[in-house]
Amino acid sequence: MNIAIIGYGKMGREIEAVAGARGHNISLVIDIDNFNDLNKQNLGKVDVAMEFSSPEAAFRNIMTCLENKTPVVSGTTGWLDKWDKVVDICNRQGGSLFYASNFSIGVNILFALNTHMAKIMSRFPRYEVSMKEIHHVHKLDAPSGTAITMADQITAGIPDKTGWTLDPNESDKIRIEAIREGEVNGYHRISYESDVDTIAIEHNAKSRKGFATGAIMAAEYLKDKKGIHSMKDMLNL
Repeated sequence: MNIAIIGYGKMGREIEAVAGARGHNISLVIDIDNFNDLNKQNLGKVDVAMEFSSPEAAFRNIMTCLENKTPVVSGTTGWLDKWDKVVDICNRQGGSLFYASNFSIGVNILFALNTHMAKIMSRFPRYEVSMKEIHHVHKLDAPSGTAITMADQITAGIPDKTGWTLDPNESDKIRIEAIREGEVNGYHRISYESDVDTIAIEHNAKSRKGFATGAIMAAEYLKDKKGIHSMKDMLNL
């Protein structure tokens, strides 16, 4: 496939390396210095665009791809207040969008475990749920999109929880501790604490390669499909 990379930071470079190893060609790279090159002429030369930019730019980038009939895989978080508009445009224009807050195969297995665990723990109110996530100091949003996804899964399974919060004093919500330090690739832990024990599930990313591999697999999956797709669809979880 001919691939466009939109956002040429550390993740974009990792995607470039994994794509090459899987036999794909990077035919267009868009970053802050040449964002005007994201246009109809250039997008016409690619099979799929990989959108890993910033919360401020993601919506514009995705819309540009959809309007030009270019399938797009996005992993940028922090812009989902505009999600409904993107879905509407994608469906009306017969476009293709694959979105995930996290492309790691391991994290998506964690999502499935988290959903099932929340349903079980809803029957045991003595356990208090909380979450901890750690990322590198360059990550712009907090909590992470992965943490928010897991919080949404938990609130769907435990009706007593009304959402998530960074404030440790809001007992009706899932407390998330979001830490930014060093070059941590991504750590997420969900804990259920009682007065006698703790039950926990966690995922620790050793490198960005797992995320990039999942993203390229998503691009391969999306190439000849229409509509909105996710890791759950691709992995059949």
